[in-house]
Amino acid sequence: MALLRLAALLSVLITFGIVLALLVPSIGFFREVPISDFLLGTRWAPRFAEASFGVLPLVTATLWCAAIALLVAVPLGLGAAIYLSEYAKPAVRKILKPVLEVLAGIPTVIFGLFALTFIQSVVLKGWLNLSGGAFSVLAAGLVMGVMILPTVASISEDAMSAVPNSLRQGSAALGANRMQTSLRVVFPAAISGILASVILGVSRAVGETMIVAIAAGNLAQVVTNPMQQGQTMTGFIANAALGDSRVGSLEYNTLFAVGLLLFTITLVINFISVAVVRKFRQAY
Repeated sequence: MALLRLAALLSVLITFGIVLALLVPSIGFFREVPISDFLLGTRWAPRFAEASFGVLPLVTATLWCAAIALLVAVPLGLGAAIYLSEYAKPAVRKILKPVLEVLAGIPTVIFGLFALTFIQSVVLKGWLNLSGGAFSVLAAGLVMGVMILPTVASISEDAMSAVPNSLRQGSAALGANRMQTSLRVVFPAAISGILASVILGVSRAVGETMIVAIAAGNLAQVVTNPMQQGQTMTGFIANAALGDSRVGSLEYNTLFAVGLLLFTITLVINFISVAVVRKFRQAY
């Protein structure tokens, strides 16, 4: 019991340590840069002679990539979950589900190279003939959707498989076919787990680093077109952390201010997830 208590306490202490590590340098940053200028400014140039610290360009690029990823992962993931749970034979499911989950084990740097060299160059600019440069938030978002697809599909499939067969049998007894049963009985009964999988996918998409650092570009601008390049919050942190900023300087503290904002956004998403799951959860 002592070891179990220590494990639980350690996880809490690590969380507080992360918050403290982000908060202390961020306080030094906000002493020099007003919070309103940071959150509402549209120009991000912390290393220029005329420095500007408006984080909106990073936020818009992050939201574009996450939104595109969800447009890919949610329909494909839920479709895969419905098939695996309701249609696939046990032998087929034993093969397809592990193969699908293999995508979750591929290093994200490989996904980033795939987005840059194939999706952007071959698919978007070659096959679809879309105008754009070497980078785009569309290419990064599409591949991020493939990356989080196993998360959405696997958790949703587990939630649907946990629905009692008595509900399926009752629906069939009333004359519903398998598709009607899947969409109108099983899906609503598993909605809490499905929503949790989607929100978990959002959290992972917002916090993804390597794909956006490689494929989205490094130009910090307010993104209005998915074929534009844009620098996300995680992309900025990954690139700027490798620089030669002096510890304690304003440029150095900028990393922690952006990290604190990213942490806050992820924390809010997690709180929403907990609230949604508790509201829609059904016990059988």
